[in-house]
Amino acid sequence: MAFIKTSGQCKERFSLLLLDLEEYYFEQHIAYHVTNTSNTKRKIRGSFKVCSKSVIFEPEDVVEPILKIPLRDCKSIKAVKGSCHVFNETQPTGLSISCGQVYSIKASNVIAPYKIERGNNTFFFHLEATSKTEDVVQTLLQLQRASCLDKLADQTAMITANLQSRLARTSFDKNSFESVAEKTHMECKAEMVTPLVTNAGLVCITDENLYFQPLNGYPEQVVQIKLHKVRRIYKRRHGLRPLGLEVFCSENDFCSDIYLKFYDTCDRDELYYYIATFLENHTVEHTAESYMLQWQRGHLSNYHYLLHLNNLADRSCNDLSAYPVFPWIISDYTSTHLDLTSASTYRDLSKPVGALNPGRLERLLMRYKDMPEPRFMYGSHYSSPGYVLFYLVRVAPEHMLCLQNGRYDNADRMFNNIGETWRNCLEGATDFKELIPDFYGDDTSFLVNSLNLNLGRRQDGSWVGEVVLPPWAQDASDFLQKNRQAFESQYVSEHLHEWIDLVFGFKQRGCEAVVAHNVFHPLTYEGSIDCDRSVMDPDQRIAMLTQILEFGQTPKQLFTNPHPQRITPWVNMSQTASCNTALSPDLTERSGRMTWTNITSLKLLSSHKIHKEAVTGITVTQNGSAVFTTSQDSTLKMFSKESNVFQRSMSFSNMALSSCLMLPEDKAVVCSSWDNNVYFYSVPYGRRQDTLMGHDDAVSKVCWMNDQLYTASWDSTVKVWKCSCADMSRTKRSQLQLLAEFEHDAGVNTISLNPAGTLLVSGSKDGTASIWDTTTFALLHQVNCHTGTIHDIAFSPDSRHILSVGGDFCLKMLDVQTGMLILSLQAEEEQRCFCWDGNTVLTGGQSGDLLFWNLLSSKVTSRIPGHSGMVTAMWMNEQCSSLITGGEDKHIIFWKPE
Repeated sequence: MAFIKTSGQCKERFSLLLLDLEEYYFEQHIAYHVTNTSNTKRKIRGSFKVCSKSVIFEPEDVVEPILKIPLRDCKSIKAVKGSCHVFNETQPTGLSISCGQVYSIKASNVIAPYKIERGNNTFFFHLEATSKTEDVVQTLLQLQRASCLDKLADQTAMITANLQSRLARTSFDKNSFESVAEKTHMECKAEMVTPLVTNAGLVCITDENLYFQPLNGYPEQVVQIKLHKVRRIYKRRHGLRPLGLEVFCSENDFCSDIYLKFYDTCDRDELYYYIATFLENHTVEHTAESYMLQWQRGHLSNYHYLLHLNNLADRSCNDLSAYPVFPWIISDYTSTHLDLTSASTYRDLSKPVGALNPGRLERLLMRYKDMPEPRFMYGSHYSSPGYVLFYLVRVAPEHMLCLQNGRYDNADRMFNNIGETWRNCLEGATDFKELIPDFYGDDTSFLVNSLNLNLGRRQDGSWVGEVVLPPWAQDASDFLQKNRQAFESQYVSEHLHEWIDLVFGFKQRGCEAVVAHNVFHPLTYEGSIDCDRSVMDPDQRIAMLTQILEFGQTPKQLFTNPHPQRITPWVNMSQTASCNTALSPDLTERSGRMTWTNITSLKLLSSHKIHKEAVTGITVTQNGSAVFTTSQDSTLKMFSKESNVFQRSMSFSNMALSSCLMLPEDKAVVCSSWDNNVYFYSVPYGRRQDTLMGHDDAVSKVCWMNDQLYTASWDSTVKVWKCSCADMSRTKRSQLQLLAEFEHDAGVNTISLNPAGTLLVSGSKDGTASIWDTTTFALLHQVNCHTGTIHDIAFSPDSRHILSVGGDFCLKMLDVQTGMLILSLQAEEEQRCFCWDGNTVLTGGQSGDLLFWNLLSSKVTSRIPGHSGMVTAMWMNEQCSSLITGGEDKHIIFWKPE
């Protein structure tokens, strides 16, 4: 679809696009345009529209042209009486306007460049409501004086005063309410924003509906939006000022139902929070991180992910200065066959358009070096109203005529040829534009001249008609289809994050932008200047705001760390040896098996109270017959799952045991204790076989992989021990060699290894998660992700992500490759332990219930009653067919998916 909503040959000829930019339409009157030619008097019935900078007369007969009379060109505006040769009445029933030029528009309802008639023109209009004539004349005289002021700021101030006066005298018509029982929450003044134009009016929100009442009654008396149909709302910057609010009544439509611009940020915020409160139980608020997760895991296409990012970054189809921006993907526009498997077919997504041509970049850098502060590399932007309409002129010609004062661009500068446009973006001195989403949609209307527009003749004599396509495209539909295929290709999936870094991410500004040759004019960036406070001269302020609207705007920055790469079946990551090892095919296959198809429906098999205090750890033999548990009562106990009876109990010290794990071949159980020690329990011999005294404070967690033992302690260290004994049941302290020690700033509460054993993550009491390379013992990332202690932490089966739960009631997800925090979910209660498959999480909470979370929708999908106290430990087998939980109530519960 075309993102600008247009209707081709409009049923209503008049639209706000006939106004100048930043002009307001105030009121209309039924009137007659009276002409007297060749002794024949004609009265043409139509609508007389009073605007802030012009008078527009729209005849009812579509053969007649619309007349637009600029007030600045008017020589006289006066009421006419019966003595005038065209009127018979004795009272002032009409008005006459003398002007130096007039625009003639859409004769016979054909969209074409405006015709300008210059000279001494006098127009006579007879208003049907004769009592309004004097008032209209006085209004026009006042607006004419404003239009003729020398200073732009004075003009704007006078017109704004007139507008605000009209709004102040107008009240919202409560007869427009859908129901008399509706209760009003607030009313305020605002403007409805559509591409290039705004329409002033009143906003009213009730407990059931959002209403907008245009001051002029155009295009309808009241716009109504039912609150229960609203699905998404976004705060917007309009002209880089925090005044906008956009409302969507669908999940997937990227054209909103209404875009409002307020005069006061407080009004905008109050309305936003009222609707947001209403939506709390109806919708889920998505973040850039939640969309990133869906995209990474293949649940969002490249196309839809970029649309979502544009939406979150204040890009709107209703604001051409902040229209959604998409990258050039294909660089081959000369071949007869498009090879989507060849990297040479694609544009380098790690560079902005301005840096793709080394020769041009060198010249730009020389200019940048000699430029005074504030310096910028590119004098034009990659997205602006002119660039958007350059692409869309065939489907939105009236927008182009509005932007360019009633003219099309020179025929040779129009959007004529895809290959020529790409070549100019590479070689042109000032052309650095990217694409728009329409290039990856399925609506071909912007490529063909279905309206039969006369767009001019080029220097070579050819008419501008349909866009010339590359040799590899059979027609416009084939061109868009191949564009979409390229956009979802393996190459783009592996490299799109590099372009996101430039446009929405950490290379958008600062020193990273300089290094990436990605520096644009300061006025294009959010927060670069506060026009309302820092620019005192009114003329300069208005000129700056106009430049901001017309020059283009850089999207809101969504990411401040490198964006993670997408997870694809082909995977080509080379950050570290650890990451490469972690992403081996067998793990991908294992991840595929862990679908948790039935896990969200658990059946309680049995519950057993086997400890005197809270359960702290659970481990199970390979065949699943014996379950070992540790507790704060300082005992390790063995429970027979087959006979459902408690069989063994072992006490190592008078302090709590904090965790346990089963060593390979079921020969020994390793237990950590608050007495600073690690204990080895021989399963075959039924006794403690050794004690490891390796820490200065409580040992909180132990892990094992590839003959290496990892011990975490509240003494702020994690230690790595190498075991040289082949028989795990005979392990002795002398056979454990200390290999490495990972230092932390706070006590370590939990640790976890990735499935390959090449990465370790530790969670500290201060809320910090640290990712370590176990092959080099190097710290890869350290992220402050929780405000309280981290209770549990674990890798996803494919080693791409890390999930943690903490004392701040939050679930946090990190990207392993970049260390970026990509998801944060707030729980209603503290969660102490969990299992997960990368998409679904099973957590144990303070209430004793088990909660299932869908990370892609950020929702709790089900809650299952479990323990009578906090869930403190959880174990699940690799096949996801058996689950055991332990709790503060001293019980262990056996569960099975139904």
